[in-house]
Amino acid sequence: MSRTVNLIVESGDHEDGAGAKVRSGFGYGELRNLDPFLMIGEFICKDPEGFPDHPHRGFETVTYMLEGENFHRDFMGHKGTLRPGDVQWMTAGRGIVHCEMPGKDLAWGLQLWVNLRKSDKMTAPAYQELEDKDIPKGEKNGVKVKVIAGEAFGVKSRVYTRTPTYYLDFKMSPGSQLDQPVPKGWNTFIYTLSGEAWFGPETESKLCKAHHTITFNTDGDSIHVHNKSEEPCHFVMLSGEPIKEPVVQHGPFVMTAQEEIKQAFSDYRNCKNGFENAATWKSEYV
Repeated sequence: MSRTVNLIVESGDHEDGAGAKVRSGFGYGELRNLDPFLMIGEFICKDPEGFPDHPHRGFETVTYMLEGENFHRDFMGHKGTLRPGDVQWMTAGRGIVHCEMPGKDLAWGLQLWVNLRKSDKMTAPAYQELEDKDIPKGEKNGVKVKVIAGEAFGVKSRVYTRTPTYYLDFKMSPGSQLDQPVPKGWNTFIYTLSGEAWFGPETESKLCKAHHTITFNTDGDSIHVHNKSEEPCHFVMLSGEPIKEPVVQHGPFVMTAQEEIKQAFSDYRNCKNGFENAATWKSEYV
């Protein structure tokens, strides 16, 4: 049974970091979060715009590059470059200070924030990084998929998700249809990147164009999509197991209580409890 559409929300435009343009799928306004997801943003920037040195605690960031390059540096000495199709799954855990800056050409990508359970929020920071060539892919009946996390078309990702998550990138040719199974009880949304398609059961499907977020009710075990247009359609589908814990967020820190947020700010200011290296580190972009 296909899940019905709950909400369709157009992305809101704003500037973030140092002049980077961001289309917010959710995380602001009408759709604040969708447990376990906190935010998805479609970013577009070019040097010297970007996201200079900033901290995180209590969740994971997933950066997926669509075009251009993104340079990453952190206060533990980790550094790397994401190119088109590459993914970085970063567990901020108890504390990260990092920067994310574009190369010389236009950098276009998505960043997803995934919440962590209270028991995982103070875990050690960690990275999983995949080049495009190493991400499993599948194709069936005019539909192509990249399996960043989870599984689709019999293809599985090797990414470990502390918060159980599916992250699937679909490209649908004109006239094609998709029925993607999703785990029972998990929350699911789609973020559309280009083209248009009809989402939900054929008898009550909803048309949606690019740069929108679509959320679904939990009344079925699959997501149905039909590309009735004459152009390809490109979107990402995210499913996650709800954590069902309080979410208290202040900027780059996401915890379960206001006192934990105060502690995060204190730890960052005083360079302790995970932020020790913040006392001496600055990236070359500051």
